[in-house]
Amino acid sequence: MNEQSQTIEEGIKISTEIENEIKEKIKSVLDFKEEVDKFSAESISDLSEIIMGGGISLDVSDIHIETEKEQSKIRARCDGILQDITVLDEKIYQALLSRIKLLSGLKINITNRPQDGRFSVFYGGQTVEVRVSTLPSEYGESIVMRLLNPKSLIDLDALGMRKDLLSLLKKEIKKPNGMIIVTGPTGSGKTTTLYAFLKQLQGPGIKIITIEDPIEYHLDGISQTQVSPSKGYTFASGLKSIVRQDPDVILVGEIRDLETAEIALQSALTGHLVFSTLHTNDAAEQWPDWSA
Repeated sequence: MNEQSQTIEEGIKISTEIENEIKEKIKSVLDFKEEVDKFSAESISDLSEIIMGGGISLDVSDIHIETEKEQSKIRARCDGILQDITVLDEKIYQALLSRIKLLSGLKINITNRPQDGRFSVFYGGQTVEVRVSTLPSEYGESIVMRLLNPKSLIDLDALGMRKDLLSLLKKEIKKPNGMIIVTGPTGSGKTTTLYAFLKQLQGPGIKIITIEDPIEYHLDGISQTQVSPSKGYTFASGLKSIVRQDPDVILVGEIRDLETAEIALQSALTGHLVFSTLHTNDAAEQWPDWSA
């Protein structure tokens, strides 16, 4: 096995020394900023570990590395809000970019088109999957890393809903057919809510199939599939195939177009329970007009 493939397979293992540093020093976003600033003068390996380990310890959902004219900025989304962490000079940014690409299985020499990949972080006895997206921008490549922490898979009772709403929701998700759509902006907890539904329902007497872009978390006993538009496998085409697999419950990661909406609604009317999401500015925003 060559060095590159070994690195991709192993991901990032947070060293005991840095793990202790994180547990002792990082209690808030301000502490996170100070530690990243301190480690930016260290090796890229140590800097990567403090960024990922610190993000996991603070339950950060996304880490952004954004290029500007003379520097690059690291930001983290915590509780749905992006917060500045630190700035990097060009040399450190390029080294960090190369390391992230190598870990994610991305091509280092391709800088003029988007790429997607993922790697694992081993921290505190748990494995956290990291989904990586790179995008060409005016001054370099912008990187967004989504931290898919298994502990985010919380039970329905832990979502913080009012008791009357929780009782109503539990009643609705037990129905044999229909549709429940979770709406809201990025980072508002739509995926967390959908997976809480699945955790509540999963069992030997029910078949659940998901179609996602990409698969966020892996759940035992559930069939999960990922769209691949480049191969013609979209939400709409995948959903058509899923309904022929005799599912009881279908999760559609996101309704993005009229065709997917029509198939999802038809599935809900013909004996399936369908869960999905819509990106909106708030929970009550109107259904989008895809015909416009």
